[in-house]
Amino acid sequence: MKILNLILKNMWNKLSVFFILIALAGLVSCSDNGFLDETETSDLNRKVVFSDSTYTAGFLNEIYREIGFDTDPDRFSVTVYGWTNFFGGLQTASDEARFRRTSTITTDVMFATGTVNPVLVSKDAWEKCYSNIRRVNIFLKHVVDSPVAERIKSQYIAEARFLRAWYYGILLRHYGGVPLIGDVIYEIDDEMKMTRDTYEDCVNYIVSECDAIISSNVLPVRRTGRDYGRISEAACMALKSRVLLYAASKLHNGISDDNAPSMDYKLLLGYPQNDPERWKLAYEAARDIIALNEYKLFKWDQTGSANDDNSSPELGWGFYAVTSMASDFANFTQNKDGETFRGGAFCEIILDKTAAKGNGRERRFGPPTSGGSAESGYVYKELADAFPMIDGKPIGESQYPYDVFKPSQYRDPRFNNSVLFDGGYFCTGTSTYTPIRISTGPGATLDAVHAGTPTGFYVKKTVSRATCGNTFIGVPQSRPLIRYSETLLNYAEAANEYYGPLHSDQYCSVYDALKVIRARAGIQPGVDGMYGLKAGMTKDEMREAIRLERRIELAFEGHRFFDVRRWKIAETTDNKVMHGLEITVNTDGTKTSSEFEVGKHTFRTAMYFWPIPYNEVIKSSSLLQNPYYSADDVQ
Repeated sequence: MKILNLILKNMWNKLSVFFILIALAGLVSCSDNGFLDETETSDLNRKVVFSDSTYTAGFLNEIYREIGFDTDPDRFSVTVYGWTNFFGGLQTASDEARFRRTSTITTDVMFATGTVNPVLVSKDAWEKCYSNIRRVNIFLKHVVDSPVAERIKSQYIAEARFLRAWYYGILLRHYGGVPLIGDVIYEIDDEMKMTRDTYEDCVNYIVSECDAIISSNVLPVRRTGRDYGRISEAACMALKSRVLLYAASKLHNGISDDNAPSMDYKLLLGYPQNDPERWKLAYEAARDIIALNEYKLFKWDQTGSANDDNSSPELGWGFYAVTSMASDFANFTQNKDGETFRGGAFCEIILDKTAAKGNGRERRFGPPTSGGSAESGYVYKELADAFPMIDGKPIGESQYPYDVFKPSQYRDPRFNNSVLFDGGYFCTGTSTYTPIRISTGPGATLDAVHAGTPTGFYVKKTVSRATCGNTFIGVPQSRPLIRYSETLLNYAEAANEYYGPLHSDQYCSVYDALKVIRARAGIQPGVDGMYGLKAGMTKDEMREAIRLERRIELAFEGHRFFDVRRWKIAETTDNKVMHGLEITVNTDGTKTSSEFEVGKHTFRTAMYFWPIPYNEVIKSSSLLQNPYYSADDVQ
């Protein structure tokens, strides 16, 4: 018995140490969370929550937690009995990256293969958005009686109203017009409004909420320090800019008969009549953000640093995305070459999704030898080839030669910071940044094409160079939801569509918007100072230039899936055979390359919009399903 007691005592001591370590690990992992470290309130009733200022703040913070769920790179992961199978997100549902092969039916696979349907499609957009809209309504009803200081309370109310508009914005770009429920709080036995409001009404609601928050002057233009990640005035302006840009785009602005086969659908999914003035509204919304003179593109050259492959500079988001020190740059002003960058590497981030430190992103995207599983997608050759050369010209049109075996040589640095190719560098251990072999032939590794990747490439953007999937080092997992680059591209697109490619105002011009993005990327200006852009472009040529810039600058950030839809080009981009690249090392050491077919993407007209989940539609006959998703009208 004495021996048994000693054994039990020893086991208890070890378990105690174990649980203490786990607790400390939890504290460390959350240290980068900022304001989301606040108390959670899920198990408290409303009276208790809103009679305590800490709980009140915690309730609002809970509404923030899912703010970027729709663009999460592992959005379509499936959890069963506590075990999560990780899959991709919008990048693998579009022409950016190949999805993971699996027997599980996931939404990204259905969009890529043209088999999406109301029964099996992910319900997250509908359920999470309306769940958080309801939370906002509860918050707005009860926060007025909370003991929070009035100044802080006013900011909380403005933040909550933005979050409600944000979640409506997610619903709008998925489904078109949706039921607007106002400030109503539906309880479990209440009959919820199921009639969809028009697309125009939803746009007007979101824009009016943003305008009301901006005019109230209760939010700062930007957030710093512990409040980094909270809603700012600029975030309200940026949401307005995005919504108005979508509203002016071809899919919605004068919606066609093939997308909306009846007037009811035309009103739900867009505007029956095209109005060019909608482009002007989108232009003005983006211009107003530029006029703040508060945000700019970060420039920082880390070429030759310890963890660098010395092949390309880490400029701007490249620095923000790949360094474990990025969070250290959020709270001070950085000066370089006579320029001032408020917030350092974060000076261009208008809205971020804050998250604890970890290495989940590195596991999701990394190759097997780095402890990764690449469940969140493999870059298609089409996207890899879209990045221009260092002079800004396309492959084959540049003054610089393109070497398929050294694809980052003389290349737009964004390529090397976005795509992992054969011989490209990736973290494979603690502070070990090494070349990755993806080629086949003698000595091939688990990372090889057809073994580790079905395309010959992996995703590298936003992946840290300081950690990988099989180490214990945690790095910032926060990611931007709105960047200043998007604002510049919104401005360029709307200005080109309304005024033409030569438009210029006191703040910017169509050409300058693209030039500043390319300059920050590290593209050479050239003797003409055009950064590879053609002088004197027509509106159509500029449109294509802007679309290319969005494709490569905003890659893997959740834009491409919706961009090709609002431009109405998805039947081309997402309806074709996608390709990969195979590099083979021969026995004599020479290399050969070949392009191969990875798989065909299939696109149906219905897929310009998401189907409303079947279990929502059957609740009420007044909730109209999107066109071509019923059994008798599939297209």
